[in-house]
Amino acid sequence: MPPLDWVSFLGSWKLAPGWLAASVLLASSYIALRLRGRKRSTVPPWRTVSFVLGCAVLWICVSSGIGRYAMAVFWMHMVVHLLLIMVVPVLLVLGHPVTVVIEALPVRRQSRARLLVASRPVGVLTHPVSGLVVYTMVIIGTHLTGFMDQMATHAWLMPAEQILYVAAGYLFFLPLLGEEPIRPDPGYLLRLVLFLIAMVPDTVVGIVLLQATTDPFPVMERQRQSWAPPALTDIHTAGGLMWAVGDGLMMFAAVGLMIAVVTSPSRRARMTGPWLDQVRSTVIATEVGADPTRPLDPDSDEAYAAYNRMLERLSDDGRDPKVES
Repeated sequence: MPPLDWVSFLGSWKLAPGWLAASVLLASSYIALRLRGRKRSTVPPWRTVSFVLGCAVLWICVSSGIGRYAMAVFWMHMVVHLLLIMVVPVLLVLGHPVTVVIEALPVRRQSRARLLVASRPVGVLTHPVSGLVVYTMVIIGTHLTGFMDQMATHAWLMPAEQILYVAAGYLFFLPLLGEEPIRPDPGYLLRLVLFLIAMVPDTVVGIVLLQATTDPFPVMERQRQSWAPPALTDIHTAGGLMWAVGDGLMMFAAVGLMIAVVTSPSRRARMTGPWLDQVRSTVIATEVGADPTRPLDPDSDEAYAAYNRMLERLSDDGRDPKVES
């Protein structure tokens, strides 16, 4: 390949017919289903744009100079990883494809479809912890093992890796950013915590690569282009990208989620999740002498007065008797 510069980068596009067909099929199927259920659809137009944009970014990622130079320069390979496991899945998840599929079905079959996606097997697959485990295993398994050298000698592993990254990213972001009718529905506070935890594998991989003193991928080194940067410089640059950009993208997604929660009363009501919300409502109902089983608005004036009385009582109980005397 020619040396990497702006001219060669912008002029090195390829058709990538397999990825183009997959992207077009995904986008066209989504649009067809969205149009079929448009009369009863709850998916706003901006989510449709998000999903289609995700399909477009997927194809651009592998067909542009980013994908062409991914095996020639390791830091460019890291760019591909970040796009496929973070940017593309986030755009797809925000499109709410599960909801689009369900709402395109006949009304008599929608309830059965909702039961299916809320079933226990699907719930295990889409559980936030499952997504975090898969995300961690993919990030660490493809960077801190001999996987890269295997991919350098087996061409079929490249598309397999790309599919794996998109799938792992989708499973991770689905229960955190999506509001689909799936069984796990964690509170937004827990979602933010999981975003912070997910920064750990990105940070670990980044630091390990930044501190490398020998090339961890000797097979790829033997295929290095003569114009490419020195192996360790390339590895260190890739590690810096994984650490800084990976954590930055994760934080960006968390901040976006937090803004969505703050600007939506319905989301704020689900901040702590159903279990903690039930505990909170029960405590407040006890304070006001209400029936704990009846619904009580935690943000009502009555609830605020009960909360203040509870704080005053706790403050009185915590005073030092010697000071009082």
